[in-house]
Amino acid sequence: MGPMWILACRPWHIKKLFILAKLYQKKSVDIPMKSTPTPLQGLLILEPNAAPSQDDFHTVTFNQAEFDSLVGNDESGAPYRFVQDNHSLSKRGVLRGLHYQKAPHAQGKLVRVIQGAIWDVAVDIRPKSLTYGQWFGAELSASNHKQMWIPPGFAHGFLTLSDTAQCLYKTTTFFNAASQDSILWSDPAINITWPFTNELVLSENDLKAHFFTRNFESI
Repeated sequence: MGPMWILACRPWHIKKLFILAKLYQKKSVDIPMKSTPTPLQGLLILEPNAAPSQDDFHTVTFNQAEFDSLVGNDESGAPYRFVQDNHSLSKRGVLRGLHYQKAPHAQGKLVRVIQGAIWDVAVDIRPKSLTYGQWFGAELSASNHKQMWIPPGFAHGFLTLSDTAQCLYKTTTFFNAASQDSILWSDPAINITWPFTNELVLSENDLKAHFFTRNFESI
């Protein structure tokens, strides 16, 4: 229905349309994001300031200006920019990781879940970092709307907690097969606490992943 239809309406019809539009605008207002620091420098949990309704909501999941203000700049002083979006579907018990790309293709990732739930884990593999070799994990789900910002210099993995889960994640560099590497999910040097370890499903490559001490001459 275009402008001609609106002009043909009676005045009380137009007033009613404006009222409905205002109500919809209030219902679908964009909720600003907040940032929660983790024990690992630069690794952040982003989430709405107020939890959206689970029945009917509209919220902004990414805004470049807001993201810049929350996470700051990269090592060169430039804002982070995303170049690729990825979408994965996993069944319960699927464990992916711990993946990373070597420099100069190291990736920053912004991870969120649009269906189901995962236990998301990041490991600091920056040799000069005070938290080098330490890990952090958090549950990301479609219901809690949390996202994890993982800067370049981290390995990343997740375990699917629900029957199925769909993840979306943005990356700051393109996928580069030659620079891909991974750390064994059960490496005792890192000692990640996973929610469960029975009946895990891992890819052949992840089963062959390296131990932490073998990897990090430079990242």
